[in-house]
Amino acid sequence: MKKSHTALWAAVLVMAVPGGCAQTAATRGLEAISVLFQQARSASPAAQPLTLDDAERIALAENPDLHVAARKVAVAESHVPLAGALDDPQAMYRAWSVPLNEPWNYNAAQNMFMLGQSFPGRGKRSLRTGIAQSDVDQAQAELEAVRLRVRIDVRKAFLNMLRAQDELSIHDQHVGLAQQAIEAARIKYTVGKIPQVEILKAQITLTRLAEHMIRFEKDAEVARARLNTLLGRVPDAPLQVAGEYSVSQPIPSMESLTEIALHARPDLREAAVSEEKSRKEQSLTKRAYKPDFNIAAGYMLMPSGQDPRNNYMLEASMSLPWLNRHKHDAEIHEAALATAQKDLELDAMKKGALGQIEEARVEARAAQRLANVYQQQLRPQAESTLHAAVVAYENDQTSFLDLVDSQMTVVDTDLASIDAVAEFNLRMADLELAVGAPITAQEMAK
Repeated sequence: MKKSHTALWAAVLVMAVPGGCAQTAATRGLEAISVLFQQARSASPAAQPLTLDDAERIALAENPDLHVAARKVAVAESHVPLAGALDDPQAMYRAWSVPLNEPWNYNAAQNMFMLGQSFPGRGKRSLRTGIAQSDVDQAQAELEAVRLRVRIDVRKAFLNMLRAQDELSIHDQHVGLAQQAIEAARIKYTVGKIPQVEILKAQITLTRLAEHMIRFEKDAEVARARLNTLLGRVPDAPLQVAGEYSVSQPIPSMESLTEIALHARPDLREAAVSEEKSRKEQSLTKRAYKPDFNIAAGYMLMPSGQDPRNNYMLEASMSLPWLNRHKHDAEIHEAALATAQKDLELDAMKKGALGQIEEARVEARAAQRLANVYQQQLRPQAESTLHAAVVAYENDQTSFLDLVDSQMTVVDTDLASIDAVAEFNLRMADLELAVGAPITAQEMAK
């Protein structure tokens, strides 16, 4: 409500109050509502107001889910050097021809000391390293997905808390007038100027105002707990927010949003990385027909008295995968099916993303139109109606109940306007979540 309307109606109510009256059961009911107004709003914890930019910055630094996702990236990165590493070298000692009647007599035995190393087939180590790097890329995509979700969740919690604060602020502006209305109605009723039915209807109307205050206070506390959790704080930490809604923000075309999403959405990036990893695994299974090798070299000490007694030996071996064709063909077939499945999953995710973007875009566009209707038409109309009701009441051309109804119409319209504007901002947050990136002015101009 405009301040001029508030002052005008307050003056009318004060002038309408005659002096001296007796208390009745009906007036005690109105006084009970006055007490309800006093009890409805509990004191909010004092805190420095937090802007949306501050909230996002703190969340991106302190959110526990982000810490977990970042640690997963570190774990995946630590595995990359291990994936392509060679197996440990092997040391071997072998005693041949030890006499059974002299099991301690190693001078009569052939003593062999060997070192060996196995080598995988050509290209296998690099593919294993590439697969491990794909795991890192997937973990990084997951981290980006968590970062996006946290940022959008912070924005939604911030907007919900800002909406609740603004709704409470509107009620705070009207509580004083409501209490004056209660006093004016009580006195008029006791002197017989208004019938009891108006008192009873006024009770219902004014109790709604107190009920709204309790509900909005609850919404503010829930949003505060949610936002504190996202910021890595205890849920009941003191918190206030400060900011403004955006109503005139243009909504980009579907083509520009699609172009952004195909490059920016973390889940699509993760699916693409998973598809590429599957192709690398398929290539690795195809290299199963490349034999693996083992090379060893050693020193041999022959039995005492044999010439020459000191010798060396070389040993080389390789696997024969062609003799196990059934196994390796099955592995290759399994890898091919897995790759085809990843291809289908990526295609399905892209199509699903387009549907999500269009749904979010339609919701945002409808919410914006509704917000404009409230701000440009309904609010001015409600305030004009209240002004006319005040003038009519001043000239005894309308009842007290009509005046209260006009006041509540302004309250309800203001609350609905805030709700519509906040809803538009929430739907824009959903649109950014569907796109996977902030919608900047550059994209809006496309």
